[in-house]
Amino acid sequence: MDGEPVAPSAHHPEEVCGMDLPFIVTTLTRRGLLTPGSPVRVASQLNALRTWGWSLAGELRQAAARDPGRPAVIDENGVELTYGELLDRAERMARSMRAKLGVQAGDRIGVLCRNHHGLVETIVAATLLGVDAVLVNTGLSAAQLGTVADEQRLRLLVHDDEFADRVLSLPAELTRLDERSREELVAGALPGDLHPPERDGRIIVLTSGTTGTPKGARRPTPSGFGPLVSIIDRIPLHARDRVMIAAPIFHTWGFAALQVCLALRATIVLQRRFDPAATLAALTAHRCDALFAVPVMVQRLLEVPPPDPRPPLKVVAVSGSALPGGLAPAFMDAYGDVLYNLYGSTEVSWASIASPQDLRQAPTTAGRPPHGTRLEMLDDDGQPVSEGRVGRIFVGNEMLFEGYTSGASRETRDGLLDTGDLGRLNADGLLFVDGRADDMIVSGGENVFPSEVEDLLAQLPQVREAAVIGVPDAEWGQRLSAFLALHPDETLDPEAVREFVRHYLARFSVPRDVIFVKYLPRNATGKVLTRELRRYYG
Repeated sequence: MDGEPVAPSAHHPEEVCGMDLPFIVTTLTRRGLLTPGSPVRVASQLNALRTWGWSLAGELRQAAARDPGRPAVIDENGVELTYGELLDRAERMARSMRAKLGVQAGDRIGVLCRNHHGLVETIVAATLLGVDAVLVNTGLSAAQLGTVADEQRLRLLVHDDEFADRVLSLPAELTRLDERSREELVAGALPGDLHPPERDGRIIVLTSGTTGTPKGARRPTPSGFGPLVSIIDRIPLHARDRVMIAAPIFHTWGFAALQVCLALRATIVLQRRFDPAATLAALTAHRCDALFAVPVMVQRLLEVPPPDPRPPLKVVAVSGSALPGGLAPAFMDAYGDVLYNLYGSTEVSWASIASPQDLRQAPTTAGRPPHGTRLEMLDDDGQPVSEGRVGRIFVGNEMLFEGYTSGASRETRDGLLDTGDLGRLNADGLLFVDGRADDMIVSGGENVFPSEVEDLLAQLPQVREAAVIGVPDAEWGQRLSAFLALHPDETLDPEAVREFVRHYLARFSVPRDVIFVKYLPRNATGKVLTRELRRYYG
């Protein structure tokens, strides 16, 4: 494994984003980004970054300048575009949006698409024009979509054909582009030049909205190599790797994967929908070096027979939700020690990364902060808590979000942003996330973390997936309710479930209610929709 640098000291705020040049050069060299090349192409690559910066437009331009003939995107339907072709199509779309639709810098467009080349082209086209691109969750209802369109003041909505019914109720003045209309814009683009816009277009990611209406979070544009180096120093991705992005690109993790892949001039393999068998087949057929996924996808991969030979994966990087207990070692037993778990959020980007060695040592750990990141556990007064004690997780790095589009933000302390989660650090410096601060319940005067019970229940061999929530209780104030989806043909007795928890955890952690369901309701990124579970209680 590559060496893991010690994170900057929490007592030196000037090192929040600090990253010395030798470290950057060493990391870029290790990952194959500083290899010799044609002087003309290298000069063109550097000029693209100098002129367009580290937006998606700049990243795609530098990749096309250095490797114009390299495959950039491979779709499941057989579409394969080189970096030169991908840039040409994105530029064509940008020119058509400007000339034919009147889209200009400062406008906002919505992108309601699954993972395919059209999504990538649309987002890049927006950044070429200085337009804000709102990445819309494909799981939103028509009513939620209408709310997002209104709150984000969308000028244009680009959507896949499958969402045609969902966009019917949107205001008539909102221009809508389906897949054919988008292709017509690309094909019918007028000639012309594109110049760096006066303002950077922002990527706006919607929060997951598991408990309510999603909020728009403005993502900053990287200012240099720092964010890329933070990730690839700890996750061994290399220039020109072949990478499948299975995580939805509208999600922070999927979008981060796209940014990393363009910077690495990787070949990106995309599928519109995740299917375990189809994913394994594509990983093998395209000889993918890496997979970006969310934890529930990794869990589903273990439920189908592995192909022979198995995909030549060197990295499986997951993020977006907690790893269920036992999942990490089970996956690595099947596919090798290739699993990396990144803990972060839409607001803080990344906070920590767990390596395969970390996950072998502690399967539920969120790992350690990467280089250039500060991580603190603070009490309600903003003071650091002692080792092993639970505190509020605060994070500082170069990619903290710029606030919600509503104008709201999150609490900050000494340059660190509140994640909204509670966690603790052990003696080895490993982070463990106990759950959302607002998920913790008080039952009979005791603080109880549902995630601890979830991890335990997930270890039962009969259980396919588990979720635990707090619900009101007349006697105890609150009580735990466990929702269990079992493997086919398996059965469990509720009292046996309670006795299992009682054996390992304190009495106040035993769920009073045990409810069996066919499956857990999840959003498009795999997070459990707790609001749907609460409907069992009216």
